[in-house]
Amino acid sequence: MKSAVLAAVALSSGSAFAATSYSLVKEYTGSSFFDDWVFYDNYDNTTSGDVEYVSQTNATSGKLAYVNSNGAAIIKVDNTTYVPYNDKRDSVRITTADYFEPGSVIIFDAAHMPYGCSIWPSFWTKGQNWPDGGEIDIMEGINGMTANQMALHTDAGCNASSSATFSGTIGETNCNSSSGCQFSEAQSNSYGEGFAAAGGGVFATLWDNTQIAIWFWTRSSVPSSVSSATSSVDISDWGTPSANYTTGACDLSTSFAAQQLVLDITMCGTWAGVDTIYEETCTVQGTANASSCYLQNVFDSGNQTALATAYFEINYIKAFNANGTILTSSGTTTSVDASSALASATASGSSSSSGSSSAVPLVAGGAAKMWGLAASAGALFAWTLM
Repeated sequence: MKSAVLAAVALSSGSAFAATSYSLVKEYTGSSFFDDWVFYDNYDNTTSGDVEYVSQTNATSGKLAYVNSNGAAIIKVDNTTYVPYNDKRDSVRITTADYFEPGSVIIFDAAHMPYGCSIWPSFWTKGQNWPDGGEIDIMEGINGMTANQMALHTDAGCNASSSATFSGTIGETNCNSSSGCQFSEAQSNSYGEGFAAAGGGVFATLWDNTQIAIWFWTRSSVPSSVSSATSSVDISDWGTPSANYTTGACDLSTSFAAQQLVLDITMCGTWAGVDTIYEETCTVQGTANASSCYLQNVFDSGNQTALATAYFEINYIKAFNANGTILTSSGTTTSVDASSALASATASGSSSSSGSSSAVPLVAGGAAKMWGLAASAGALFAWTLM
């Protein structure tokens, strides 16, 4: 088996990163994209959103999760079905069967992210026995927001520090279970209509025992080390991250267990659906009340246009690791030959994981996430969206 050349090393200031090679350990792409994901198959008991997360069978038959003619994975909210008052609209939440350990990389390449009034998508990671296992919110936005929000959620004592080097805007600094410690992306086109119009971009997250750093590049400025990454990737030319968390403000080695990747789209709920927050970027038709988000965007059948932008279009997600290893769902750490991982990823297949996730509730951006499932220690993720 082939392992990575070097261990991940990053300066605590985040101003530079050592030339390090990370080997490919997993790729989600093309007709086999949905292999090794678990579909949640439950109502949104994590953020009190007005959606019903459906099984793989129902997501496939309902065209809520499929691979299009261009080979891109589509994950979307149902925008064609009549939803009676007080019922929930169908959507999708999927979680990787595998876990990623310290020093991994994921490149996510897509053309589009969900956006629009009531819409609350996120790409995030989770560990075991939250908050002990930690949570990394890599991409998250709501309603008419135009900038991505990044955050950590973990146990008491972890904080974001303004002394680290970053290009984003720091917000709440306490990495608690509710709002978490936050950064907002300073670059344009990191979320919403602008992201789609620019042809997407790249989110990259470094997670090891000394640092968690998140980058964003709009499509036109994606580093060649990201766009050309196949069997390995080098992060030394990535520059200053948008968000940067270091061990000076948080003991990352004990606060974060091995992480699973999660993609989901909910509606309204404990962040997007709060009237005062909803009205910041969305116009309320009629009298605002506690159900205004629901009444205008979830209930009824006239949502084909309103919800037409509520989808992910993903070309691929690649996972790399400095040690060339991956933690399987059985709890076994396995060495992966980069060439084998690449060959497996390019082969077509349809044996996707299905059924209900055993994860327990979780809640994104601004409202605590709770869950179950996991293992031990960190990972480095790079997301490329196209």
